[in-house]
Amino acid sequence: MLTVMKFGGTSVGSIEALERVANIVLNTEGDKVVVTSAMSGITNFLVGLCEDVYGKRDEALATFEKKHLSVAKAMLDEEHYRLFLEEFRPRMDAFRDLLYDEEAMKSPFYKDNVTSQGERFSSLLLSHKLRALGHKSSALTSEDCGIVAEGHPLNGSADLLETERAMAINVLPYVQKGCIPVITGFYGVNRDGLPLTFGRGGSDYAAAVVANALNADMLEIWTDVDGFMSADPRIVPAAVKIDEMSYTEAAELAYFGAKVLHPRTIEPVRKKHIPLKVRNSFKPDEKGTLISQFRKPKNELLRSVAAKTDLSIISINSPEVAYRPDIVTRILAKISENDDAIYSISTTLSTIAILIHNNDVKNTLKKLDDLDTDEIERIDVTADVALICCVGDSLLTTCGVSGDIFGAVKDAKANVQMISEGASAVSLNFVVPMTHVMDTIKILHKKFVEDDEEEAQQ
Repeated sequence: MLTVMKFGGTSVGSIEALERVANIVLNTEGDKVVVTSAMSGITNFLVGLCEDVYGKRDEALATFEKKHLSVAKAMLDEEHYRLFLEEFRPRMDAFRDLLYDEEAMKSPFYKDNVTSQGERFSSLLLSHKLRALGHKSSALTSEDCGIVAEGHPLNGSADLLETERAMAINVLPYVQKGCIPVITGFYGVNRDGLPLTFGRGGSDYAAAVVANALNADMLEIWTDVDGFMSADPRIVPAAVKIDEMSYTEAAELAYFGAKVLHPRTIEPVRKKHIPLKVRNSFKPDEKGTLISQFRKPKNELLRSVAAKTDLSIISINSPEVAYRPDIVTRILAKISENDDAIYSISTTLSTIAILIHNNDVKNTLKKLDDLDTDEIERIDVTADVALICCVGDSLLTTCGVSGDIFGAVKDAKANVQMISEGASAVSLNFVVPMTHVMDTIKILHKKFVEDDEEEAQQ
């Protein structure tokens, strides 16, 4: 059995965390391939460095080097620390050269290269810890593995077929020899050999790409939470862990607000029916949430509720919307030029409404200004709204369920400003003002999760 195990930034963020992770890896049966994020705080540190490379690089290099060397020295004995330095120094020299390379700075992929440096060193730390515990391990970069990426800077996607071909040559031999590869998450390499990141939080997705490429039997995402919950426990203390989910349920919740899993993680494993577990590296005995194609519906009307906050509705009014589909096409094409996420779309006879992040409104409006003013009558912006995602087994097949849910929303004194229903068989999404989002979640959870559990126990 081959298990791909991904560990997030907090899971590899300290000496104690790395030692805990090493034990988790070694206590897992069968063959293992590990994917790591950067140590917690490092990616944000590197993003800040990109904003002022000239003013910060000397100090940043010293801070970065000290951070990783201090962990290695405290975690490894003298001999293993010496072996660690043999690999650490070339990687550090390459990082230093990158920050002083004036030509490299001109590349649109320069930020991808700088911000992906953290993974190159966290993987090295974990690999050498495994070696110090008496096991064969190799720290491999995405370049070493052949993780092929394509797309725009800071927003790449993996070429799954090419990556599978490359990893069969570059990674599988390590596994077959009983060695544990520890691979950099977060980025791949484009056709020109330049690092291309998969977006913030993209190490989950990178791990799913590795699992797909190696035809793994299981993907485990180790993080700092027990798994998917029925709601955010910071908002709803009575939230409970969900033991099993389908791929679709997990993808919906991840995309629309549950900060457990990067939303793109699901697709690479779904393609090959690879089960996925979300587990807590700080509670390794906790079984977590299993995500697969085999979850049987239990007729739970509402299994989980999540929210994506700080959004805005942009309403484009045109009398031609219903009769000129090309106008809708041009509107969406203009907005997509920014590569900004669109969380929901709704249309009426004369209006198309789109839901985007507050931070993307300004650039979106600039793009929409390029459209023909004879076709666009008015553009309105409703800022500071939140999208609530309700996931359940029977949301589209149970008579009156929408009315029950919106009745609960009424109890929260919230005004529904946009609705998306029918696009997914397991979810109902709607928009409320930011000021009402927490009350709405609490009431929905109380009515459809807590009260239903109490009834089931009676």
